[in-house]
Amino acid sequence: MSANALRQEEIAPQAGEVLVQFSGVKKTYDGENLIVKNLDLEIRRGEFLTLLGPSGSGKTTCLMMLAGFEFPTGGEIRLDGQLLNRVPPHKRNIGMVFQNYALFPHMTIAQNVAYPLSVRKMKRAEREAKVKQALDMVQMGKFGDRYPTQLSGGQQQRVALARTLVFDPQLVLMDEPLGALDKQLREHMQLELKALHKRLGVTFVYVTHDQSEALTMSDRVAVFDQGVIQQLAPVTELYEYPENQFVANFIGDNNRFKGGVESVSGERCALRLPDGVQLTGLNVHRAHAGQTVVACVRPERIRLHAGAAPESAGSNRIKARIAGLIYFGDHVRVRCSVAGQDDCFVKLALSDPALAGLAEGGEATLEIAPQYLRCFL
Repeated sequence: MSANALRQEEIAPQAGEVLVQFSGVKKTYDGENLIVKNLDLEIRRGEFLTLLGPSGSGKTTCLMMLAGFEFPTGGEIRLDGQLLNRVPPHKRNIGMVFQNYALFPHMTIAQNVAYPLSVRKMKRAEREAKVKQALDMVQMGKFGDRYPTQLSGGQQQRVALARTLVFDPQLVLMDEPLGALDKQLREHMQLELKALHKRLGVTFVYVTHDQSEALTMSDRVAVFDQGVIQQLAPVTELYEYPENQFVANFIGDNNRFKGGVESVSGERCALRLPDGVQLTGLNVHRAHAGQTVVACVRPERIRLHAGAAPESAGSNRIKARIAGLIYFGDHVRVRCSVAGQDDCFVKLALSDPALAGLAEGGEATLEIAPQYLRCFL
């Protein structure tokens, strides 16, 4: 069994773990163009799953179908075994957090959080106890008498989350809930959401187009493009072992080298770049000799040598010229020009001795270990 097959086996859902199941789900609005195409997806009980992708990729449509605000054109959606296709939103026991919070401005914070319980005809004493518990859960217990306009964006976001959790839903859905917050607050809320999820053990399904947000919070990420899941995996696997060019380019920074396959040996292939340089990498798509591939590598996986590489360096070397040095605080990003290719970027820690010998316009050698170079058709 190949390494990729082993990894897929490790992350496959086990019997009894599945809470939500999409089976052959399709969605079209005009009867011709499918926004979601034959989607098969299993969401595990208690996990934090993020649906990630660019605008128009189908991720939000999937969330809306799960919430009940849209119905599938074909296929089935099940929650804990129950068919949801035509079940209205208020009968699904699913909580939803929107980007705009959707708080009632004329109600106090406590009244906003109590609203789902009032709709469910819960007795007053029990309702008040659950509201207090939910507000304390998100560190907003002292704000029950205030109104939404008296709170900051981050505080309103916490209240929206408390209102979602107060009725103990089976599933919590979030549609880009941090998109309206500034960068620093957004990053703080990401950590809060992750900690809250870990503490509660509730199943979270989160939609975003922000790759760093997905990597920070999720147990697994489903990467969408053109209505199809391109890859579904834990965050470390998604970053280190992308299955195609789209995932490699969309998740994190990525360098690409285009060349032709000269030979294949086991899981690796040898490719030759237009300037004659030969590289060895992982043959992810099982390309044959003579086919054109794109070899991808992360910036932090490239070892950079000022001038010529030392004798101890490996055989996977590319000559380059330093086109620029960009300081990022915790690292320096080195922009390199490579003959016949797009510019290449290398990330160097501030403590890397290679930085001392680098200067714009100078020559350099890029060394790439074969196990980090992934070749895609």
